[in-house]
Amino acid sequence: MEPVAAYEIISQTLTATLLSSAPVLAVALIVGLMIAFFQALTQIQEMTLTFVPKIAAIFVTIALSLPFIFGTLTQLTDRVFDLIVNGGV
Repeated sequence: MEPVAAYEIISQTLTATLLSSAPVLAVALIVGLMIAFFQALTQIQEMTLTFVPKIAAIFVTIALSLPFIFGTLTQLTDRVFDLIVNGGV
């Protein structure tokens, strides 16, 4: 295996990982900022107020973006298996 092929596989893997995790991370960031803004406005510093809505939003986002995540990881797996079958690895 040439180093260029290994770097290409690593690059594709990192890209697929970032694309797969982007929706969940974006929702967690937005919900966290909204909760922090709400806490700053109302001066309510309750710890459960921080975690429960964020966890609920993350679960809903995972459920909704699961087909996208599955498709992205399936494309990566198909590319890697094609390289293995063709002798590129």
